[in-house]
Amino acid sequence: MGSKNMGALCMVAMVFVLLNIGLCNGGKTSPYVRKLYASDDLPKDTFPSPPGFNAPEQVHITQGDYDGRGVIISWVTPVRKHPDVVSYWAAGAEGKHKHKHTVHSVITTYKYYNYNSGYIHHATIKGLEYDTKYFYEIGQGNSARQFHFTTPPKIGPDVPYTFGVIGDLGQTFDSYETLKHYMANPKAQAMLFVGDLSYADDHPNHDNERWDEWGRFVEKSTAYQPWIWAAGNHELDFAPQIEENVPFKPYLHRYYTPYQESQSTSPLWYSIRRASAHIIVLSSYSAFAKYTPQYTWLEKELSKVNRDETPWLIVLLHSPWYNSNSYHYMEGEAMRVTFEPWFVQHKVDLVFAGHVHSYERSERISNVKYNITNGVSTPVKDPSAPVYITIGDGGNIEGLASGFVDPQPSYSAYREASFGHAILEIKNSTHAHYTWHRNDDNEAVAADSVWLFNRHTYPNEEHN
Repeated sequence: MGSKNMGALCMVAMVFVLLNIGLCNGGKTSPYVRKLYASDDLPKDTFPSPPGFNAPEQVHITQGDYDGRGVIISWVTPVRKHPDVVSYWAAGAEGKHKHKHTVHSVITTYKYYNYNSGYIHHATIKGLEYDTKYFYEIGQGNSARQFHFTTPPKIGPDVPYTFGVIGDLGQTFDSYETLKHYMANPKAQAMLFVGDLSYADDHPNHDNERWDEWGRFVEKSTAYQPWIWAAGNHELDFAPQIEENVPFKPYLHRYYTPYQESQSTSPLWYSIRRASAHIIVLSSYSAFAKYTPQYTWLEKELSKVNRDETPWLIVLLHSPWYNSNSYHYMEGEAMRVTFEPWFVQHKVDLVFAGHVHSYERSERISNVKYNITNGVSTPVKDPSAPVYITIGDGGNIEGLASGFVDPQPSYSAYREASFGHAILEIKNSTHAHYTWHRNDDNEAVAADSVWLFNRHTYPNEEHN
C-alpha cells in the first residue's frame, strides 16, 4: 500500500474518531421495527371528489395572522372559478337569528408539465373571537359543504394548548394508519407539520394528480383544525428534465401561510403565536447564509419573542440538525452551524424536524464550540439548548430509515424505526408533556414520553 493511500486511511480514521467522540452512554434504541419494506401509495380512487357539480374539495385551514384571530381557508374547485365565497358564523349564532359573514377568496391556478390544476382558492378571515367555535360553508346548492374550526385561546403565559406533530406523511397505507391514529387522539387542537406532504415527485413526471389525492386524503383533519406548514425537500418539485424550473411551484400555489404577518418576505419561513407558544417555521431548502433574507428575518424575529407572553419557543424545519441515522446523515449541518448559537442564546425549547424516516429524540445538547480548523465536533449537554425531535415517520412511500449508528450517541435519548405521530401538551408556563405514538397495527402505542421544562421559566434538568 502506497504512502498516499496510507495517509488517506489515517485521515478517514481520524475523522471517524472525531465524529464518534461522545458516542457512549447513549439513551434507548427501541428494538421495535415496524417493517423494513415500503408501503405502496393508496390507489388514486381511494378518496374521490365529493358529489355535486364543481364541489369544493381538498379543504384545509391554517392560521391566518400572527396571534391566532385569523384563519386561511383553502380549497379547490375542479371546473369553474365560482363560487369563490366563504360564509362563516359563530357556533352560538344558530337558527333563524344566525348572522353569516362572508369573505371572497384569492384564486390561483398553475400548470406543471402535462397537468393543469383546478381553481385553487385562499380566503383569509381576520378579527375572529378567541376560543370560539365557528362554522364555515363553501360551494353552493347541492355542492355546498360545511365544516368547522375552533380558534385558540387568547395569548398568555399559562394558557394550555395541545399540538399534534407529524412529518413526511405521504399517502400510503402506512400514512393512512398514521392519520387515523392521530385523529383518534382527541387531545390535539392544531397540527405542526414538518414537511414532505404528497410525495408526488416520487411518481413519473412528478404526477401532480397526487397533490389532489393528498389534499382529499388529509381533508378529514385539515378542514377542521389548522395545520401549520413547513416545506420539505419533496415540496421542491424542481425538475429541469421536464422543463419545470420553478422551485416549490405546486406547494406555493396550494398551501398559503401568513408570512407577511411576521414581516417575512417568503411563505417558506414565517412565525405565529398561538396560546402560550411562539412558533418559528424555517426553510431548510432556501438560502440561509449570512445576509440572506431568511437569515436577516430570523435574527429580527428571535429578538421580538416575548417569553413573558409566549414562554414556549418552538421551531419547525425539515432537515434535522442532530441525527444518528445513516439516512440523510448531517444534511442539516450547514444550517445548524449557522443558527444553533442563536437557538442557545434565545433558549429555544423544542426543534421539530422530519426528513429522516424514523423517530428520534435528543437530550438538551449543543455544539456551538465547533471549530472548523481543528475539526473537533463534540455535542455536549447544555441546559440552554433545545430538545431536537426528528419525526419524519409519517408513513411515506420511501419506507423506514432503520440504519441507526451503533453505538447510540450520548446526545440521543430515544430512537425507533417505526411510523407514528406525536402529541405536545403545553400545560402552563413551566411544564409540557410530550408523547410519541407508534403505529402498532390497529392502535397507536405511546412508545416515548417525557415531561419538558420550559427553558425561560423553569430551566431545570428533565429526566427521561
